[in-house]
Amino acid sequence: MKPERCKTGGCQCGAIRYELIGMPKMLYACHCSDCQKQSASAFGMSLIMDPREIEISQGAERLQSWDTQGDDGAIKRCSFCPECGTRILHGSDNPLEQVSIKAGSLDDTSDLRPIAHIWLKSAQPWISVDPGLYQCFDEEPENLDGLRKLWQAQHGDN
Repeated sequence: MKPERCKTGGCQCGAIRYELIGMPKMLYACHCSDCQKQSASAFGMSLIMDPREIEISQGAERLQSWDTQGDDGAIKRCSFCPECGTRILHGSDNPLEQVSIKAGSLDDTSDLRPIAHIWLKSAQPWISVDPGLYQCFDEEPENLDGLRKLWQAQHGDN
Protein backbone atom coordinates (compact mmCIF):
# COMPACT_ATOMS: atom_id res chain seq x y z
CA MET A 1 0.00 0.00 0.00
CA LYS A 2 1.37 3.39 -0.98
CA PRO A 3 1.63 6.21 1.56
CA GLU A 4 -0.89 9.03 1.26
CA ARG A 5 1.86 11.49 0.42
CA CYS A 6 3.55 9.38 -2.26
CA LYS A 7 6.16 11.44 -4.11
CA THR A 8 7.30 11.15 -7.68
CA GLY A 9 10.38 12.42 -9.43
CA GLY A 10 12.76 11.92 -12.25
CA CYS A 11 15.55 13.32 -14.33
CA GLN A 12 15.51 16.61 -16.18
CA CYS A 13 14.84 15.10 -19.63
CA GLY A 14 12.13 12.69 -18.41
CA ALA A 15 13.89 9.46 -19.44
CA ILE A 16 14.05 8.25 -15.80
CA ARG A 17 10.98 8.40 -13.54
CA TYR A 18 10.57 7.09 -10.00
CA GLU A 19 8.01 6.87 -7.24
CA LEU A 20 8.66 6.84 -3.49
CA ILE A 21 6.31 4.22 -2.06
CA GLY A 22 7.52 4.65 1.51
CA MET A 23 8.12 7.53 3.83
CA PRO A 24 11.51 9.27 3.96
CA LYS A 25 13.75 8.49 6.91
CA MET A 26 15.41 11.92 6.95
CA LEU A 27 16.29 14.95 4.83
CA TYR A 28 19.43 17.05 5.20
CA ALA A 29 21.34 19.67 3.25
CA CYS A 30 24.99 18.89 2.60
CA HIS A 31 27.50 21.65 1.88
CA CYS A 32 30.52 19.42 1.11
CA SER A 33 32.51 20.18 -2.02
CA ASP A 34 31.29 16.95 -3.70
CA CYS A 35 27.62 17.93 -3.23
CA GLN A 36 28.32 21.44 -4.46
CA LYS A 37 29.95 20.04 -7.58
CA GLN A 38 27.33 17.35 -8.35
CA SER A 39 24.42 19.75 -7.81
CA ALA A 40 26.18 22.64 -9.58
CA SER A 41 24.95 24.75 -6.67
CA ALA A 42 25.80 25.78 -3.12
CA PHE A 43 24.67 22.50 -1.53
CA GLY A 44 22.89 19.23 -2.20
CA MET A 45 19.82 17.84 -0.48
CA SER A 46 19.67 14.18 0.47
CA LEU A 47 16.37 12.43 1.16
CA ILE A 48 17.17 9.18 2.96
CA MET A 49 15.01 6.22 1.89
CA ASP A 50 14.83 2.46 2.21
CA PRO A 51 15.83 1.22 -1.28
CA ARG A 52 12.88 -1.22 -1.26
CA GLU A 53 10.55 1.80 -1.08
CA ILE A 54 11.69 3.33 -4.37
CA GLU A 55 10.17 2.16 -7.65
CA ILE A 56 11.82 3.17 -10.91
CA SER A 57 8.68 3.45 -13.04
CA GLN A 58 10.39 4.43 -16.28
CA GLY A 59 13.90 3.94 -17.64
CA ALA A 60 15.26 1.55 -15.01
CA GLU A 61 17.29 -0.22 -17.68
CA ARG A 62 18.83 3.12 -18.69
CA LEU A 63 19.91 4.23 -15.21
CA GLN A 64 23.71 4.33 -15.05
CA SER A 65 26.04 4.54 -12.08
CA TRP A 66 29.61 5.15 -11.13
CA ASP A 67 31.42 4.60 -7.83
CA THR A 68 33.47 7.00 -5.79
CA GLN A 69 35.00 6.69 -2.35
CA GLY A 70 34.10 8.86 0.62
CA ASP A 71 36.56 10.30 3.11
CA ASP A 72 35.79 7.32 5.36
CA GLY A 73 36.72 4.86 2.59
CA ALA A 74 33.14 3.73 1.99
CA ILE A 75 31.93 3.25 -1.59
CA LYS A 76 29.30 5.72 -2.77
CA ARG A 77 27.39 4.53 -5.84
CA CYS A 78 26.08 7.52 -7.80
CA SER A 79 23.15 6.76 -10.13
CA PHE A 80 22.18 9.14 -12.92
CA CYS A 81 20.40 9.51 -16.24
CA PRO A 82 22.85 8.95 -19.12
CA GLU A 83 20.82 11.23 -21.40
CA CYS A 84 20.77 14.45 -19.37
CA GLY A 85 23.19 13.63 -16.53
CA THR A 86 20.73 14.31 -13.70
CA ARG A 87 21.85 12.63 -10.48
CA ILE A 88 18.95 10.56 -9.11
CA LEU A 89 20.29 8.76 -6.05
CA HIS A 90 23.35 7.76 -4.07
CA GLY A 91 23.78 4.39 -2.42
CA SER A 92 26.53 1.95 -1.58
CA ASP A 93 27.66 -1.38 -2.92
CA ASN A 94 25.22 -2.99 -0.43
CA PRO A 95 21.74 -3.02 -2.04
CA LEU A 96 20.02 -3.28 1.38
CA GLU A 97 21.54 -0.11 2.86
CA GLN A 98 19.53 3.09 2.88
CA VAL A 99 19.97 5.34 -0.14
CA SER A 100 19.87 9.06 -0.69
CA ILE A 101 17.44 10.38 -3.26
CA LYS A 102 18.76 13.66 -4.63
CA ALA A 103 15.82 15.74 -3.42
CA GLY A 104 16.00 18.26 -6.25
CA SER A 105 14.92 15.47 -8.63
CA LEU A 106 11.46 15.31 -6.99
CA ASP A 107 8.57 16.76 -8.99
CA ASP A 108 7.36 18.81 -6.03
CA THR A 109 9.95 20.13 -3.60
CA SER A 110 7.72 22.76 -1.99
CA ASP A 111 7.27 20.87 1.29
CA LEU A 112 10.89 19.83 1.79
CA ARG A 113 12.41 21.02 5.06
CA PRO A 114 15.82 19.60 5.99
CA ILE A 115 16.41 18.50 9.56
CA ALA A 116 20.09 19.48 9.44
CA HIS A 117 22.87 21.16 7.49
CA ILE A 118 26.13 19.21 7.36
CA TRP A 119 29.65 20.04 6.17
CA LEU A 120 29.13 23.71 6.98
CA LYS A 121 32.90 24.22 7.10
CA SER A 122 32.75 23.88 3.27
CA ALA A 123 29.68 26.10 2.85
CA GLN A 124 29.84 29.08 0.55
CA PRO A 125 30.71 32.20 2.58
CA TRP A 126 27.39 33.88 1.71
CA ILE A 127 25.34 30.97 3.14
CA SER A 128 23.84 31.67 6.56
CA VAL A 129 22.12 28.84 8.44
CA ASP A 130 20.17 29.57 11.62
CA PRO A 131 21.23 27.01 14.27
CA GLY A 132 17.97 27.78 16.06
CA LEU A 133 16.06 26.24 13.15
CA TYR A 134 18.41 23.43 12.08
CA GLN A 135 20.90 21.01 13.54
CA CYS A 136 24.28 22.26 12.25
CA PHE A 137 27.50 20.30 11.78
CA ASP A 138 30.91 21.47 10.53
CA GLU A 139 31.44 18.00 9.04
CA GLU A 140 29.36 14.84 8.74
CA PRO A 141 27.94 13.71 12.08
CA GLU A 142 29.53 10.51 13.39
CA ASN A 143 26.12 9.08 14.16
CA LEU A 144 22.88 9.99 12.37
CA ASP A 145 20.59 8.25 14.91
CA GLY A 146 19.80 11.50 16.75
CA LEU A 147 18.83 13.20 13.49
CA ARG A 148 16.65 10.24 12.49
CA LYS A 149 14.84 10.40 15.83
CA LEU A 150 14.32 14.14 15.47
CA TRP A 151 12.98 13.63 11.92
CA GLN A 152 10.60 10.91 13.15
CA ALA A 153 9.36 13.14 15.97
CA GLN A 154 8.54 15.87 13.43
CA HIS A 155 7.19 13.65 10.62
CA GLY A 156 5.75 10.58 12.31
CA ASP A 157 7.13 7.08 12.78
CA ASN A 158 8.92 5.57 9.78
